Amino acid sequence: MILQFLLGAAPHTSTWSFQTAIIMLASNLLVMVIGRYAIQVRGLGPSIPVAGLKGFGLPELLATTSLGHMIGAGIIIGASSTGLIA
Repeated sequence: MILQFLLGAAPHTSTWSFQTAIIMLASNLLVMVIGRYAIQVRGLGPSIPVAGLKGFGLPELLATTSLGHMIGAGIIIGASSTGLIA
């Protein structure tokens, strides 16, 4: 009885589509741009030359893309539950 209730309570999420990819890409890029200027202590880890930006290394890249994925997942789940994306 409880298992059937829990299975029925699972939210409907959209499958992968071009819309979800664009939302995830845009949220990651937005957070990377914000993180470039918001992170105060940069360059502590290995350096990655991202479009010629100095001081934006692996820790900054992992931190910003992790936050971008969390924000993107929230947008995708919210938009699919309201019916904005299929």
